[in-house]
Amino acid sequence: MDHKALALEMRGLREQVSGITDTAVAAADGLLIAADAASGIDPEGLAALAAAALGLARRTTQATARGALRGTVAYGTEGCAAFYAVGDTALMVVLGDEGVDVDGLHQATRPALDRIGSILAAKAPEGV
Repeated sequence: MDHKALALEMRGLREQVSGITDTAVAAADGLLIAADAASGIDPEGLAALAAAALGLARRTTQATARGALRGTVAYGTEGCAAFYAVGDTALMVVLGDEGVDVDGLHQATRPALDRIGSILAAKAPEGV
C-alpha cells in the first residue's frame, strides 16, 4: 500500500472542505490504517468507534432495505463525525467543526473514497 498517497488523499480532503479537522482510515474491523488527526484525538480509539458506528449503520440499511451503506453522520454541539464505507473492507472517518458544510463534505468525499479504495487495494511493489 502506498502510505504517502493515502496521506495525500486525507490531507487533500481536509484542505478541500472548510471545517474538516481530522481524518482517519481504518479496516472494517476497526484497526487503524492511517490518520491525519489533531493531538487531542486518539486515532486508534477513533478507528474502533468508527467501525462500530459504521457496522450498526450497515446493519440498519440492510434491515430496512435501503441498499448498500455509503455513510452516516453523527452530529454534536461542536461539530460532526462522518463515517464512510470504503468498499466492504475499510472505512474513513472525517471529523468537522460546527462550521463544516456537510453537503460539500459528502460531494468531496465520494471521489476521494474511490481513490482511497484503489490505494488500499493496490499491492506494494516487490522489495518494498
